[in-house]
Amino acid sequence: MSMISVQNLTFSYDGSYDNIFEDVSFQIDTDWKLGFTGRNGRGKTTFFKLLMKKYEYKGKISSSVDFEYFPFEVSDNSAFAINIIQEKSGIEDYDYWKIQKELSFLDVDEEVLYRPFGSLSGGEQVKILLVSLFLKENAFLLIDEPTNHLDIKARKIVSDYLKSKKGFILISHDRQFLDNCVDHILCINKANIEIQKGNFSSWYDNKQRQDNFEISQNEKLKKDISRLENSAKQSAEWSNKLEKTKNGTRNSGLRPDRGYIGHKAAKMMKRSKNAEVRKQTAIEEKSNLLKNIENASELKINFLKHNSNRLLSLKDISLFYGDKKICENINFEVNQSDRIALYGKNGCGKSTILKFINGDSKISFKGTFEKASNLKISYVSQDTSSLKGTLRDFAKLENIDESLFKTILRKLDFSRTQFEKDISDFSGGQKKKVLIAKSLCQQAHLYLWDEPLNFIDILSRIQIEDLILKFSPTIVFVEHDESFV
Repeated sequence: MSMISVQNLTFSYDGSYDNIFEDVSFQIDTDWKLGFTGRNGRGKTTFFKLLMKKYEYKGKISSSVDFEYFPFEVSDNSAFAINIIQEKSGIEDYDYWKIQKELSFLDVDEEVLYRPFGSLSGGEQVKILLVSLFLKENAFLLIDEPTNHLDIKARKIVSDYLKSKKGFILISHDRQFLDNCVDHILCINKANIEIQKGNFSSWYDNKQRQDNFEISQNEKLKKDISRLENSAKQSAEWSNKLEKTKNGTRNSGLRPDRGYIGHKAAKMMKRSKNAEVRKQTAIEEKSNLLKNIENASELKINFLKHNSNRLLSLKDISLFYGDKKICENINFEVNQSDRIALYGKNGCGKSTILKFINGDSKISFKGTFEKASNLKISYVSQDTSSLKGTLRDFAKLENIDESLFKTILRKLDFSRTQFEKDISDFSGGQKKKVLIAKSLCQQAHLYLWDEPLNFIDILSRIQIEDLILKFSPTIVFVEHDESFV
C-alpha cells in the first residue's frame, strides 16, 4: 500500500480567470478502486493530466507509483493487437499465458490478437488497451470513461474485470458500472473535493441526505435570523424609551427612580445586544450551508402533438450504405408518447436506423417504410466533432431561440463564463449538452437521440430522465446506460 498525496493544489489554464482547483488537499490509497465523479467541466480529466505531469501547477502532488492513462494513443492502427499489448506491457513471448488469462476474463477471442488494431470494434479496442495496461508492472491506472464504446453486455464484462483488480481511478458516468466495480468515490463538488468509502449509490444517498439537512437547516436559520432581528430592534426601542423616562414628566411633580429605570434600560439593551450576537452566529452558520447544493433545476420540453397516432412504421426493412447491407428484418412502429430504446451489440445498425428515419440520403432501403405526413423530427447525433463557434452562432445556425437555449444550458450546469468560449474548447460532456439543449429547443413530434449521454455527468442524466418521465415526448433512442434505459 502507498498513498497519492495532494497538497494545496491550485491550477488554472493559461488565459483563464477561473481556477479549476484552488488550494485543495486530499490523499488516495493506491489499493482503492476509486470512482471519480462530478459534473462536466469540473476538472476530472484535468486532474488526470496533472498526475501525469502534463501541466505546471501550484502546490504538491507526491506518489510512489507510476501513472498510466487510459485510453493511450495507438500510433499505428495497422499493428496487430498482440504487438500493441507486448509493446505497452513489456510482456515477453514466454509469458503469453498472462495475455490469454486477461483476455479470457474480458471474453475476447484469441484470434483478435492477430488482427490490425484499426480493424477491431470500439469495444474490442477498449479491452485490448485495458489488458495492455493491467499487465504492466507497478502501474496505477487512470481510466477515463471506458464505457463510451461499449454496449450493455460489454459494460458488464468490463465492470466485472475492473472489480477483480485493485489500484485505479475510474472516471465514469454509468451508475451501474460504477456501483459494480468501485469501493471508494472521489467527487469534485461545487465548493470542495470529498472522498467517501462505498460505491456511487451510497455516495449519492449520503449526498441527498446532507443536501436535505442543509436545506431544512437553512430555512430554520432564516426564520431565526428574522426573529432575532425583530427581537434586537424591539429591545433597543424599549431601552431607549425607558431612558427617556428618567427625568419624569415636567408637570407630574413625581420624581422617578432613576437607578431602577437605568437598570431596566441597561437590561433591555443587553438583551438587544445578545440577540444581535446570536443573529450574527446564525448568519455565519447559514453561510456555511448550501455550498455544494447542485443546480439541477427541472428541464422542460415543448413537443408537438400529431393528428395521427402512428408516426412511423417499418416492415421487413433492410438498410444499405451503397452496396453494403447494414441490417435487415427490421420491424417496429412508433406511436405517440412511445419511449423506445434500440438494443443490440455494437455495429448491428442501431445508429443507421436512426439516421434512416431522420432522412439520411446516403442510406437506401428495401421493405415498407411509412411516415406520418408533415412529421417534424429532432435528431441528436453521436458525433460532436463538427461543433465550433460561440453558442450564439450555433443558436443562429440551428434557428433556435438563443435565450431558451442558454437557459437550458444553465440548468445543465453551464456557467455564464462558458457562454463566451468557443464550443470546440468545451469538454466532451459539455458538447453533448449543447446537442441535447438544441433538441429541447426544437418543437418536434418525434425525438431521435443517438447515445445522447456519452460523457454527460450523472446528475445531468438524472435531470434528463426526469424530463422524459414527466413530459412523455415520443422518443426513439440508443443508449447503453442501463439505469437510464
